[in-house]
Amino acid sequence: MAYSAKIGPSILSSDLSQLGAECRRMMECGADYLHLDVMDGHFVPNLTFGHPMVECLRSAVGPDPFFDMHMMVSRPEQWVKPMAAAGANQYTFHLEATTNPGNLIKEIRESGMKVGLAIKPNTTVEELAPWAGQIDMALVMTVEPGFGGQKFMEDMMPKAGANMIVSGSAVVSSDDPRAVIALLKDVVLEAIQKRFLDR
Repeated sequence: MAYSAKIGPSILSSDLSQLGAECRRMMECGADYLHLDVMDGHFVPNLTFGHPMVECLRSAVGPDPFFDMHMMVSRPEQWVKPMAAAGANQYTFHLEATTNPGNLIKEIRESGMKVGLAIKPNTTVEELAPWAGQIDMALVMTVEPGFGGQKFMEDMMPKAGANMIVSGSAVVSSDDPRAVIALLKDVVLEAIQKRFLDR
């Protein structure tokens, strides 16, 4: 059985004035995808960028990098079509932000994107479980959403079981992002293999 570990730097920790160059640099350093944090100032207290910036970024970096949009917004239904048109590949919304996840999942698929479903640290994995067969990725937050550079919440480790890791400042702010990405891949792959061998 083949195992894989994918690393997606969160560009929230990047120099936003050099976003295109920063994203190209992350991909050149071995990132598998780019994690773009969209915040509306309501669902979380911070405010970042929206679909016009995503469209500009897609134009700057080309069609190949996979864009995972982490939608920390209070009305995720509102932004599905604009994000699809802007060039997003995956739309990851928060379970806590919608009363009808099933309809939202359907709308995202119909817009041509993959579906990600995120939960905050205080939301149980069991609340996500009913949707597991309908999504492409589950994002279990190990920090409170809204700000980059936070310390990993070690009590979230039992919820983890990941083969895709989002890392912000640890990668983006590193003197050697290539080495950090390689190390993360190795550690995750080793943990995945150990987990399956122990079964």
